[in-house]
Amino acid sequence: MPKAAAALQRCFWSDGSDLYDGYHDNEWGRPVTDDVRLFEKISLEGFQAGLSWITILKKRDNFRAGFDGFDFHKVARYTERDVERLLGDAGIVRHRGKIEAAIHNAGRAIELQREFGSLARYFWQYEVDTRKRPKKLTVDVLRTFTTAPEAIALSKDLKKRGWKFVGPTTMYAFMQAMGLVNDHQHDCHVRPIARDARKSTIIP
Repeated sequence: MPKAAAALQRCFWSDGSDLYDGYHDNEWGRPVTDDVRLFEKISLEGFQAGLSWITILKKRDNFRAGFDGFDFHKVARYTERDVERLLGDAGIVRHRGKIEAAIHNAGRAIELQREFGSLARYFWQYEVDTRKRPKKLTVDVLRTFTTAPEAIALSKDLKKRGWKFVGPTTMYAFMQAMGLVNDHQHDCHVRPIARDARKSTIIP
């Protein structure tokens, strides 16, 4: 009998489900420079507060439908009617504070885009310097990575600019997902892919 194909090695947190493995393999840690995707992710990280990411991931398509694909120029124009519409949407996390924060942050995103030319140019200023970190990212090492100096600085600056739900731990999760740091564990099959993608990524 032919040998079964060896299972791909993934990061410890991927749970083996098609949804989570697909997210891990094709999205997490890949460099993102698209402003709408960056705004989507920072918004969803805010909705995740107190919840698991898989909960948000399962609802992501509903969030996209409810928030006009996270086009922040559209979201910034939302009114109380939109807040009520979203509060009535069982497919998303119906938390008034988080919904209002996402709408509020859309306005701040427009301000950043005007100031820096793009959200990408702003966020990528905070790319994590990994030179002083362990070379081998084992599971035990990765479990200690809950934030970074760059995430703390990003959080502080965003708060100064009026953003909400952007604490340093939330910002580090955002940075991990958007490829501002490659935190795939050392033996994960995606780690070299993410590394090579960063080398070829041009920041706008």
